Amino acid sequence: MREENNDLDKDGNDDSVDDEDRRILEDIIYKKSNSTYNETDIFDLKTLIHLRQDRLWRAIKERYMYNTSIKRGQDYLIRHVDKKVPLLIMYADLVGSTKMSMTLPVEKLVTVIRAFSHELSSVIESLNGYVLKYAGDAVIAFFPSGFNKYLTCDNAYRCAKSMISIIKFGINPILSKHDFPNLAVKIGIDEGENIVFQYGYDKSSQADILGYTMNVTSKITSITAPDKISVGENVYKLLHPQIQSNFRQIIFDGNEWKYIDINTGNAYQVYTLK
Repeated sequence: MREENNDLDKDGNDDSVDDEDRRILEDIIYKKSNSTYNETDIFDLKTLIHLRQDRLWRAIKERYMYNTSIKRGQDYLIRHVDKKVPLLIMYADLVGSTKMSMTLPVEKLVTVIRAFSHELSSVIESLNGYVLKYAGDAVIAFFPSGFNKYLTCDNAYRCAKSMISIIKFGINPILSKHDFPNLAVKIGIDEGENIVFQYGYDKSSQADILGYTMNVTSKITSITAPDKISVGENVYKLLHPQIQSNFRQIIFDGNEWKYIDINTGNAYQVYTLK
């Protein structure tokens, strides 16, 4: 990786990198025919990873300042306040952050969290998702699912796969070269109706999401293995059959899982990547 970049401004910021990410994700990744899904077509991995590595390398060298915001998600939610809205919810949780907080210097920990949050947010937004909020070491996102639930679920799955690949093959090699710990992420996804509300009455008050789907997704994420994706039954049954074949059902012991399908009253099924 080159040490000098003459295109950078004084602060090391280069907003065109984010624009290039968006262009590649929209125009190159997920090229597929109408009749088949091919895992090798998920994205132009080398190009996308190169952009992420260049940005992270400059962040470590204090030449790049991440600009991460939830404004886009807030703008969407404000238009649906006090309504029930069908949304696919995604939790992306950084693995091992508690240990890192006890062993890493503050500046290194902050760099890791910022890089993790920004790079995952970039993938989410480039694939028409919205960042709801950052909860410490987790990124919580949503995808409106009312128009076409099938496409939304397939799209969210590919988003999750891209996030894992970018961390494993893009971010971690750079972190390792600078004595940072490798990162891993566990991702939980579910879909259902959610209530959009604001904490206050003024227009500047933060909007948030409340509902059973949020609770289930959080729990699904907590039982997911590192670098794996788990989905609730509502999502699994809407995935393309070829994508479904990548998952196996999780069999719970005793009272390990207490969530039910609110429509049938039966235990709510969860599926995870094989």
